[in-house]
Amino acid sequence: MTEPLTQSPAQPATAPEAPAPARRERARRALRRVPGRLRSLPPWSALAAGVLAGGLLGAGYGLVVTPQYTATSYVVAVPSDQSDPASALGFAQAYGRVATQLAVLGDAQMWAHVPVADLERSVRTATSPDAPMVSVTATSADPEEAADMANAVARALTKHADAAADDTHVELRQFARATEPTESSSPSAAVTGLVGASAGGLLGGLALLVRPRRSGREPGRTPAAVPGPASAADGRGQL
Repeated sequence: MTEPLTQSPAQPATAPEAPAPARRERARRALRRVPGRLRSLPPWSALAAGVLAGGLLGAGYGLVVTPQYTATSYVVAVPSDQSDPASALGFAQAYGRVATQLAVLGDAQMWAHVPVADLERSVRTATSPDAPMVSVTATSADPEEAADMANAVARALTKHADAAADDTHVELRQFARATEPTESSSPSAAVTGLVGASAGGLLGGLALLVRPRRSGREPGRTPAAVPGPASAADGRGQL
């Protein structure tokens, strides 16, 4: 006996795939139409795009960046009986420059429990030209660490000043200790978003200024010829 022949189901007909040259040609045509579509956009589109892109980038940066906290400690220079306030003011300026030196930061790291490199990067000092006072400011991602670093540097600076008090006749005293900050000193996402939107709007405005202006003449159309003025002889002949 012969087995019955079985026919396989017909395969669905598929459309022939376009050859690669044809696809490349369509892509080229689409790319050539892009500048025309961009030119057809309203003039304010560059400004709006810049504001939107800048705002999104600025807000994203504010959300991604780690918030920073700042704490400040103050020390004051006090003159002894053998000195005067002017000398105290001068030594306060000098101690403000010495506070970030390695000799002071090396002692401060024992109380701050952070490496000297972190103190060099995070601690800044400032002095006043009118008052014999030194402010020690520390910045960190941890608010408690920021306060500890500011107080540790102020304590180390006071220690070094006391060691030389017999020669300078000026001593440093703690005026105000740094407290743990409750709010971050770094800008929020809303602020960075506004800054980014402003910068994007500025760039969009500049792009709008340098944008080539459209000519009133359409391509492929020649301007209409304007007849010249008739001469005086032609006018007399017609009369």
